[in-house]
Amino acid sequence: MLPLISQQPRPDLLQNLHINTEISIPVLVDFVRNEISKVGFKKVVLGLSGGIDSALSCYIAAQAMGAENVLALKLPYRASSSDSLLHADLIIEDLGIRSETIEITEMVEPFFTKSADISPLRKGNVMSRARMICIYDRSAADGALVIGTSNKTELLLGYGTIFGDLASAVNPIGDLYKTQVRQMSRAIGVPAPIIDKPPSADLVPDQTDEDDFGFSYAEVDQLLYLLIDERYTPQEVMNTGFAPDFVNRVARMVQRAHYKRTMPVIPKISGRSINHDFRYLRDWGS
Repeated sequence: MLPLISQQPRPDLLQNLHINTEISIPVLVDFVRNEISKVGFKKVVLGLSGGIDSALSCYIAAQAMGAENVLALKLPYRASSSDSLLHADLIIEDLGIRSETIEITEMVEPFFTKSADISPLRKGNVMSRARMICIYDRSAADGALVIGTSNKTELLLGYGTIFGDLASAVNPIGDLYKTQVRQMSRAIGVPAPIIDKPPSADLVPDQTDEDDFGFSYAEVDQLLYLLIDERYTPQEVMNTGFAPDFVNRVARMVQRAHYKRTMPVIPKISGRSINHDFRYLRDWGS
């Protein structure tokens, strides 16, 4: 583990990590309803892992679109935790949404056999993208837009698979740190066993996010809040009490993951270039 904090960070700098759920939940519900409907859709689909992030996205989507218009896909691999499926079922039963289970083992294992030296990281990427194949196929079949399930902490640190779990049309939780996801989940009614269990990508047995990182979400959220929201320089963050090695490592992670947070970079050649000048629905009209 890194030496994370050399002295107690000032609590007044971190108070904005506490979110007003009475305001934020209706805002996110309205956001999803507006973004889905304005492009002509009435339904949504998402992968439901049994974890807290997809659970919160699911609860928001159900409030926004109605339970009958939400399709949740359970996409287990043979080594997936049985608790993940049980927790996904808790959400499905609580919300009364539609669901389907698609086992991905037979999709990915033939590919694994083609690479005898395939690493756990590469296997995880393959599984994540296989799941997204299923989700986008059901999107086309059901006439539903894909709802994202990646939080702000993961997006900033690059903790996700590009064109895998990071893929979506609308992501209601992408501006919520993991700390805030927990607050919102308690307020919106996500079952306690889902909120309280250690976060895990569930790609290998007994894996947890925080073991992968070498630090906790609570610690890194405080650091990211100062770097991103308050626009502190790394040195200014260190001056509040965070250890230099921790600050520098996280800052590098944020920088190196930038390509995962953007659409493919397009060079500007013409007068109106996609993602430069031609960016929004209003550019084309209603």
